[in-house]
Amino acid sequence: MDASTIHRRRWGILAVLVTCLLVVILDNTILNVALKTLQSDLGATQSQLEWAINSFTLVFAGLMFTAGVLGDRYGRRRLLVIGLICFGSASALSAWANSPELLIASRALMGIGAAMVQPQTLSVLTNVFSAAERPKALGIWAGFAGLAVAIGPITGGLLLKYFWWGSIFLVNVPVVLIAVTLVLLLVPESADPAPKPLDPLGVLLSIVGVTALVYGIIEGGSSSDWTTVGVAGPLIAGALLLVAFVLVERHSAHPALDVTLFKKPAFTAATTAITLTFFAMSGSIFYSTFYMQAVRGFQPLAAGALVAPIALGLLLSATTSARNVRRFGAKTVVATGMVIAALALGAYSLVEQDTPIWQIELVIFVLGLGMGSVMAPATESVMSTIPRAKAGAGSAINNTVRMLGGAFGVAILGSILAASYRASFGDRVNAFPAGARHDAGESIGGTLNAIAGSADAVRAGHLPPTFLQQIPSLVDSAKDSFITAMHTASLWAMAILLLGTVLVAIYLPGKPSTAKHSARPGNPGELSPEADSSGAESSKAESSRAELPHIETVGVR
Repeated sequence: MDASTIHRRRWGILAVLVTCLLVVILDNTILNVALKTLQSDLGATQSQLEWAINSFTLVFAGLMFTAGVLGDRYGRRRLLVIGLICFGSASALSAWANSPELLIASRALMGIGAAMVQPQTLSVLTNVFSAAERPKALGIWAGFAGLAVAIGPITGGLLLKYFWWGSIFLVNVPVVLIAVTLVLLLVPESADPAPKPLDPLGVLLSIVGVTALVYGIIEGGSSSDWTTVGVAGPLIAGALLLVAFVLVERHSAHPALDVTLFKKPAFTAATTAITLTFFAMSGSIFYSTFYMQAVRGFQPLAAGALVAPIALGLLLSATTSARNVRRFGAKTVVATGMVIAALALGAYSLVEQDTPIWQIELVIFVLGLGMGSVMAPATESVMSTIPRAKAGAGSAINNTVRMLGGAFGVAILGSILAASYRASFGDRVNAFPAGARHDAGESIGGTLNAIAGSADAVRAGHLPPTFLQQIPSLVDSAKDSFITAMHTASLWAMAILLLGTVLVAIYLPGKPSTAKHSARPGNPGELSPEADSSGAESSKAESSRAELPHIETVGVR
C-alpha cells in the first residue's frame, strides 16, 4: 500500500482501530454486571466469579508488552488480525461455557487476544498519521478508550435485560468479524524495518514480573490486607522481577525495551500522568457505582448510566485537547486537566445521602473533562519519544501503565474504602448474630446482605423479632459509614493526583518557542503532513515512500 493511499484512508483506518480498541476494553468491564446471574446459572462461588474477571486481566496485562514487541518484529496488522480472531473465538467459547472452570479458561484466552490487539491499535495509528495530525488522532483514540471503560457496565446491563448472560460475550463475535474484514481491507502492514533478534530473557521477565505484580494488586484489593504472604509475596516478587528486567535490558545487545527512555523527563512525567489518571478514574468509578446502588438504591443498569457522564466529559476534552496543546503547550494542558480532575475528586467529599443527583452528575462530568485533557497529550508525549520502528513497544508501555494504574486504583482506593467503612461502622456489627458479624462489618454490601439474611432468620424463628426493629437504624448507619468512607477515599485520590500534577509541572516540557508540525527526518513511517489528494501532493507522498521502509505494499481490494 503506497503512502498516498495510506494518507487518503487514514481516518477510515482510525475508525477501524477505534472499533478494535472498543471491543477489547468493553469486555474488561462488561462482566461485572453479570456476576449475580453467573452465580445462580453456573453455580459459581465468589472465588470463581473473581477469577472469571481476574483471569482476563492477568493475561491481558502480562502479555501486552510482549505482544507489542512481536508486532514491531513480525507485523502489527498481522498481530492485530491474529489477536482479533483469538478474542472472537474465545468470546464464543465464553458465551457457551457450562461451568465456572470453562468460563475462567476461556476468559484467559480472551486476555491473550486482547493483549495482541490493544497495543497494535496505538502503534498502527502512530505510523499512519503525520506529526501534525497525530495529536488529533490520539485524542480520538484516548477519548474512545475512556468511553469504553464507562459504557461497559451499561452495555452489559442492556444485554442482560433482554438476553441471557452469554450475550455479553457473543456480541463480540459479529463485531470481530467486521473488524477483521476492515483491517484486512484498510490497515497497512508495518513493522520494524531492521528487526533485531528477540530478547527471550527480557520478554520472560516482563511477562512474569507484570503478571506477579498485577496478581498481588488484585489479591490485595480483594482482601484489603496487604501484609499477608499471598499479597506481599507476589508484589515483592513482581517488583524484583521488573528490576531484574531493567538490569537485563540495560546490558542486552538487543533489548526488547530501551529502558534509558525513563531517563527522559518528558517520558517519565507522561507515563506518571497516565498511570495516576487511570488510578483515579478506575477507583472513582468503583466507589461511585457502589454509591449509586447501595446508598441511592438504583439498579445496576441505571447506576451504570448515572456514571456515564465521566465518559462524555472525557470524550469531549480528549478530542479537543490537540487544539489546546497547540495553543498552551502539553505541560499546561496536562497539569490543568489533573488539577480539574483532582478538584472534582475533592468535591466527592461534599456528597451526602440526599445530594441532588444532578449535582453528582456534574461532578462526574467535570472529572471526565479533567481526565480527557490528560490522556491524549500524555500519550502523545510518550509516543513522540519513541522511534516509529519501536511503536509497538511504546504502545505496550502506554497501555500497560494504563492497566496497572486502573488496577491499583480499584485495589488501593477499594482498600481505603473498606478500612474506613469498618472503622466507621464499628461496634454496630454487634447487633448481628455472631456468624454474620465479620461480613456485616466488611462493606456496605456485606452489611445489607447480613441484614437481609438476619431478617430471614427472624422469620424462620432463629432470631428474636426485636432484631427487625433495629433494621432501619442499621441501614442508615451502613449508608452513613459508606459516605464517610467514600469521602476518605476521594480525598486520598485527590492528594495523589495533585502530587502527580507537581511532577508533571516540573518535568513535562512546556510550549515550544516555535511550533512546527513537520515530519521528523529519519523516522520511518512518517507521512508528509502536507499530503492530500491533489496530484502534486500525491507525488510528494509517493516520493515519501523512501521514508516508509517498514510499510509493506500490500494488495488492497
